[in-house]
Amino acid sequence: MFPFPPPGKRKIHYLFTDGKEMAEEYDLKTDELIVRKWRNKSTLGAQGQWQVEVGEPLAGPATSLDSEVIKENCSNPVFLRRDTKTSFQWRIRNLPYPKDVFSASVEASDRCIIIKTSNKKYYKKFSIADLDRSQLPLDSSALSFTHANNTLIVSVSSYTTMKSK
Repeated sequence: MFPFPPPGKRKIHYLFTDGKEMAEEYDLKTDELIVRKWRNKSTLGAQGQWQVEVGEPLAGPATSLDSEVIKENCSNPVFLRRDTKTSFQWRIRNLPYPKDVFSASVEASDRCIIIKTSNKKYYKKFSIADLDRSQLPLDSSALSFTHANNTLIVSVSSYTTMKSK
């Protein structure tokens, strides 16, 4: 039912009493979380689709190159989460603007982070599900970002967040 993980990785699968499922995959060398995904049951009890919380998004259905399919442009920004041992981290690829164009802020009332550009080419508003589940505060002093190789990296220090509670 559950495929074996590739060598060098450990997969852990959780089943909760409310019908939710969570699967996590860790790198055995670094003990780093590679993938975390959630699945809920539908109202009729069928298995839902996996929703990726951390890691690369799941690949869509395989299509042949000959078929005429409408698909997303490969140069569109790609938003994904990659955590480290000390911080929650998001990477947004395909953003060719310089670092001074970006701004990142915390909106305390909505418990979310807002990333936007001064040239109005990119805007993203997202929350940290881990903090919401644990009901931990989101502190603006823990937020930082950097830009390199057309990738914006936004970090929220988990140490500062945990310490503020």
